[in-house]
Amino acid sequence: MQQDKSDTSPADAGPDLLDEPRLIVETGVAARVATLAAPVLRDLDLRLVRVKISSTDGTTVQIMAEHPDGSMNVADCEAASMALSPVLDLEDPVTQAYRLEMSSPGIDRPLVRLSDFSRAVGHEARVEMSLGQGEDGRKRFRGWIEGVEGEGRDARVLLRRIDARADEPSDVKLPVADMAEARMVLTEALIRESLRAGKAALEGPQDEEEIVQRGPGRFAPKPKPIKPTGRKPGQKAPAAGPRGRPKT
Repeated sequence: MQQDKSDTSPADAGPDLLDEPRLIVETGVAARVATLAAPVLRDLDLRLVRVKISSTDGTTVQIMAEHPDGSMNVADCEAASMALSPVLDLEDPVTQAYRLEMSSPGIDRPLVRLSDFSRAVGHEARVEMSLGQGEDGRKRFRGWIEGVEGEGRDARVLLRRIDARADEPSDVKLPVADMAEARMVLTEALIRESLRAGKAALEGPQDEEEIVQRGPGRFAPKPKPIKPTGRKPGQKAPAAGPRGRPKT
């Protein structure tokens, strides 16, 4: 079954899309954070998109989320940060001091659900597979998304490659279950579509950019990073307690 962008338009967004499972997920510590974050975001009518842990500014835990229609504004970011901070403080999935950053997926967003791929039909994407494809075992692909076949983890994304050699097929079907990462490529066409969608939702494109570039708690006149209780960015972790974990 081939899907197109009309299958998952914002007007059709509802409970089914809110509970649509992610098919491309994290591993390790990021996966533990995702398990804690997803139900908290669900209570706010938000969907978890991705969790990424990096060494930016010490350690940064970035959580991307959105409403089922793809929207995510500054107020949503702040509400999600306030709801997530005490949960992450209590469960403490990240052992070192860290900075929590809440954001929208951005224009060149990760693609993690089938509805993401359906909305991206006609646009360019990069895909990295966890398993090699074809006779040469290729893992990286770049091209235009042409559709989606099948459902759930059996689905395949139809991609017209722009990186194919003369002796390689230009059209491929990539199994979503074997994808390690997929994301949009920032092109002029994608930017134009994003601007049109922003105007239709009565939100200027600057709001989206602000969400992507700044972490939660930094939208007030006097910036103040959102952080787990008792931890300050740049502060060394205190002495370990009885469980070998920092005391707060």
